[in-house]
Amino acid sequence: MPDTLQNPLAIVTGADSGIGRATAIALAKAGHDLLITYRSDRDGASETVSKITQIGRRARHVRCDQSVPDDIAAMFADLDDRGIAARVLVNNAGIDANGTPAAQMTDDDWLKTIATDLTGPFMLCRAFATRAVRAGNGGRIVNVSSIHEDTPRIGSAAYDAAKGGLRMLTRTLALELAGDAITVNNVAPGMILTPINQAAKDDPDLRRKMEKNIPLGRAGEPHEVADLIAFLASDAAAYVTGQSFFIDGGLSINLGQGA
Repeated sequence: MPDTLQNPLAIVTGADSGIGRATAIALAKAGHDLLITYRSDRDGASETVSKITQIGRRARHVRCDQSVPDDIAAMFADLDDRGIAARVLVNNAGIDANGTPAAQMTDDDWLKTIATDLTGPFMLCRAFATRAVRAGNGGRIVNVSSIHEDTPRIGSAAYDAAKGGLRMLTRTLALELAGDAITVNNVAPGMILTPINQAAKDDPDLRRKMEKNIPLGRAGEPHEVADLIAFLASDAAAYVTGQSFFIDGGLSINLGQGA
């Protein structure tokens, strides 16, 4: 790939669609070049790159399965070889729960979810933080969690555990990295109209049924989450660290109603 990326550089994982794509676009509008990752949807990642270049920023994509440590190491080694130090890391990539109750969950299901949704973000944070501390210019880490970091869901034991762990990882890193002017925050979306909620996008009746539980009466859009992430990645958020920001239309505070 041509060595075209320039600082300030932001890394956004899982940016081939949904919140990741919207975040990459928002950061490009804020003046960042983008390195985006994808696991299987190369065409989607290429489309994201195209949208960023239309804004006037540089971008390229790299395949990275964050459950594979060697993929993460290779991505950062390539940046090192090019003399590029990222200013922002957005850990967006992840996999959803498959609805299997814990008593029936296989070892592979548990380990795959934890590897992708918790261990992978940890390794990405570690690689980013090591370089950001060495560079001495501060930085921003934004982890995309879920309201299920705090609110359990049946059939979601591994996912809920991973997101809860991500919240505590965020808070711990915020303490450890504050002295180096690196902030670390969580964004915890509720129901957002991304490919994860494709069934609700395709079926208006299902969507209306799900939205009845949301006090604001609608699902969120990817750009709404992206705007919050872009703020946390900006200089305006320099005094914000170690926090979880729920963006869910009030869903998480409505779960006790009617009981």
